[in-house]
Amino acid sequence: MSLIICYIGNRGTVIIGDKRRIGFFGDEKKREQLEAELYSGSIKKYGEMLRRAAELDITLKIIDDAQKIREIGEVVVGEVRFKTTFETKRKRIYATTGSYSIVELLGSTIKTMKSGETSIIVFGNKITKEITNEALKKYLTNKISLKAIAEIFKSIIKEVSSNTPTVSKEYDLLVKYPSLNIKQSNELIRNTIIKDVKELEKIRSDLRDQMVNAAKSIEMASKIMEEGEVGRILKIQGNNVEIILNKGVEALDTDWNLKVKSGELVTMTVEKPELVSIGDVAVIENENLCIMRTKCDLKCNVILCKAE
Repeated sequence: MSLIICYIGNRGTVIIGDKRRIGFFGDEKKREQLEAELYSGSIKKYGEMLRRAAELDITLKIIDDAQKIREIGEVVVGEVRFKTTFETKRKRIYATTGSYSIVELLGSTIKTMKSGETSIIVFGNKITKEITNEALKKYLTNKISLKAIAEIFKSIIKEVSSNTPTVSKEYDLLVKYPSLNIKQSNELIRNTIIKDVKELEKIRSDLRDQMVNAAKSIEMASKIMEEGEVGRILKIQGNNVEIILNKGVEALDTDWNLKVKSGELVTMTVEKPELVSIGDVAVIENENLCIMRTKCDLKCNVILCKAE
């Protein structure tokens, strides 16, 4: 659900991208049916799309602030995404003066790449491409400035968005005009792709680590003690008390690493040591750590959990 138009000329590049992204939720066959109707152009207005989605019992998540184009130095980049069940497919164009490459990625792995020199590249569905190509034939001439091309691209976004709800009226636009020969352009594109794909690989790796850590946190959070006996006081020294943990109780740090096992001593602090005695039982009552006999609060720098 995108429209990206990129002009690659001998004097520079112009790229424009709409900002709409649509997520479809519901029965797979009905989702495909709705997408086919949108791509064919039979659904032309936003309200029609919402009504048809309701008829098919499809939930739509629509955002109009997606960033589909960007710049890396003197190179402009446009990207469309196709999410599958297990992976994300990306199609990108990297362009600068007199040179471009179209790269298709699965995850962060390059699957195909093709390159060229001067051209106009359009990313979009069937109806957006049809409208765009007709407009380009009508308005674009050989001798035209980059500024004029940018204005044409703006008018195309306006025209397309009025004929299909798959494209937003909002857009991002970039114009770049670095002075480069073809050898410099090709080298710049090649180096930019290598650097950008490596950055994507790092982002994906960091995201996987975050997901693993989040999953671990969810799992461990279910083991946090909310009620019950923690252990007994064996030693009191000032405001510090040493407590031997009961069987089935252990202490972890904030990274969920085991610090104190069942049957071992953990140090806690108490504001009023005169209210505690050796042998007192430490408990968690209503998620509050305290001495059972006096209800005196205890504090510790570990997480008390149920042991395996």
